[in-house]
Amino acid sequence: MAEINRPDRRRCVRCGREDEWNESNRNWAIAGDQGRPFCIHEWDINGTHNPIAE
Repeated sequence: MAEINRPDRRRCVRCGREDEWNESNRNWAIAGDQGRPFCIHEWDINGTHNPIAE
């Protein structure tokens, strides 16, 4: 059975905002101060992240 490898960072292709996964809150959190908090974010879901752990 394959194991899912969830991403720990993501970046909006519109405004450049980066988020990181916060395990204690089990939610995404803004990383740094770049980007716009109220942008309708478009995450690069077809990027280089491989969701299947080897």
